[in-house]
This record gives sequence, C-alpha cells and structure tokens, in this order.
Amino acid sequence: MTETVVETTETFGFPRLNEPAPEFTAPTTHGEKSLSDYRGKWLILFSHPADFTPVCTTEFMAFAKRARDFAEINTELLGLSIDSTFSHIAWERNIKEKFGVDIPFPIIADLKMDVARKYGMIHPGAADTSAVRATFVIDPEGILRAMVYYPMTNGRSIDEFLRLVKALQTSDEYGVATPEGWQPGDKVIVPPPATIQEAEERLKADDAEVTDWYFAKKDI
Repeated sequence: MTETVVETTETFGFPRLNEPAPEFTAPTTHGEKSLSDYRGKWLILFSHPADFTPVCTTEFMAFAKRARDFAEINTELLGLSIDSTFSHIAWERNIKEKFGVDIPFPIIADLKMDVARKYGMIHPGAADTSAVRATFVIDPEGILRAMVYYPMTNGRSIDEFLRLVKALQTSDEYGVATPEGWQPGDKVIVPPPATIQEAEERLKADDAEVTDWYFAKKDI
C-alpha cells in the first residue's frame, strides 16, 4: 500500500506561490505584529542578513525613501533580520544620524528564526545564521503572490518591487498579464485563447494589437 504524502510548507522548507503566506506573530520596532494585521493591504515582507552592514543599509534607505509611493498603492513594508529589537533601534538611529534617513516601517526581531524558517529565508549554502535577502509580496487576502531571493553580496532594486506590485494589481483588476518591464500606461497582454475557435476569433479582433493568435496586446 502506498502512503499518501501531504505536501505542506514544512515539507518543502519554503512557502509556495498562490497559497496562503505562513502566519506569524513577532516582536518588531513598532511593537508586536502579525500577518493578520495586514489584511486588506498588500505587504512586502523582506529580510536582510544583518544590521549595521553596508548593502543592507542601502536597501533600507531605498525602501524608506519609497515608503510613501508604496503607501499610495495600498502597500505596507515590513523588514526582518535575525537581530534583536535593540540592535534594530540602534541601527535605525545610526542611519538617521549618518545618512539623514528615517526608517518609517517596522523591523521584525527574529532571534529564534521562527519567521525566517517559515518563509525559507535560511539558506545554509549562503550563511548558517543569517537570513538571506528574500522578498515576499503578499496580497490583501494573505496570499503569497511573488518571492525573490538575492545573494548576500548584491542589493535589491526597490523600484522593481514597486513596479511588480502595480503589475499584480493591474492583472487582478483587468484579468490580464503584463510584459517584460511593464509600467503603468503601457499596453498589457491579453490572455491567450484556450480553444481553436477563440484562436480564430482572436486573429479577427479589432480591440487589440494582434501579432498572432497567441500574442496580443491592448491598452487599458
């Protein structure tokens, strides 16, 4: 008799797209926060290897400078590292003193690595005791919509995550896809036909820019 294996986040060691993001409750620089606190909003949860490190400092300042832009599209920011709240506070104060940048979003203190493990942020091949540069985009229903991992040596592009959230929101609202490098105002991709009849009708469509039956773009 074959044993049935139930696939869970724990089975794979990391969360999966289009499934509920792992729940958590954790201490932060803004008090205790839970994933449920962000229901009704988009959330970017991002980890960094350690406080007081140069690459992470550039990323946090970039997130801080774009925080208002994220807020305008109903998106909250939440950082994380395996450091204490006291370390986070000291680092934030140092960034303010040395660079003149305020960090307006909370940072999770994940000393026991509870959240990091749930989200697959621990990669032994990169570092045994640090969370890698991981970024998770979670929608207002708590569903994980995108995740991106970066190496320890290279910083993320915060503008790309702003663009990505806008693209996801557009796809949800209009039922379309977006091409490489899409920005608001660009044409979107019409979902490809699923039947022969739909393919023939697509070739005759006058409400889209049709290159071939499977490739059509339009304005929204």
